[in-house]
Amino acid sequence: MLAIARSGIPYSRQFQVPRALQAVTDASMSSQADSYFFGPWKIGAHEIFAISQTSFAFVNLKPVVPGHVLVSSKRVVPRFADLSAEEVTDLWLTAQRVGNLVENHFQGTSLTLTLQDGPQAGQTVPHVHIHVLPRRSGDFEKNDEVYDTIDEHSKTLPGGDEPAAGKKLDLDLARRERTRDEMAAEAAALRAAYMAMFPPGATAGAE
Repeated sequence: MLAIARSGIPYSRQFQVPRALQAVTDASMSSQADSYFFGPWKIGAHEIFAISQTSFAFVNLKPVVPGHVLVSSKRVVPRFADLSAEEVTDLWLTAQRVGNLVENHFQGTSLTLTLQDGPQAGQTVPHVHIHVLPRRSGDFEKNDEVYDTIDEHSKTLPGGDEPAAGKKLDLDLARRERTRDEMAAEAAALRAAYMAMFPPGATAGAE
């Protein structure tokens, strides 16, 4: 994919909001709209705001900070090493664009990008993904408290299951659950903002 970007072929042909999603603004979406799996869970079109050749970006059920979104590979694989070179390139180029998007849209001044690779690294959804969080001054007294805040929610896992001994919640689980309408509205706003920030013909990388 990097070779494609360098060749002069418009990157928007590889990273774009899918046609099926461009007009989606509410629950009345077409049954043909794109959807992908995030581990065992299906991510519906109303949650997705951008799709690349091998990755997709979607809003978060329980964001740690406003604008906390996820970028995942389309192919469901658990470990970073399972991705091909093309998928790695695409995933990080997608995360770069999405980071630029959410930092601007949510008026952040910095970004946290986190990839938890394996259960001992805190990964709880067995599917490669990057957390993208827009940050601003004062959102946490100390920067690492973004992770400490997650640990505070470690008493129970979703569904009421008790966590294993010593297990702490991570960015996949420690978030306030939002409604379908809230997530759809945010995805629609990000979809529109993405199209404005990266119009057809835009080149690869942050702009």
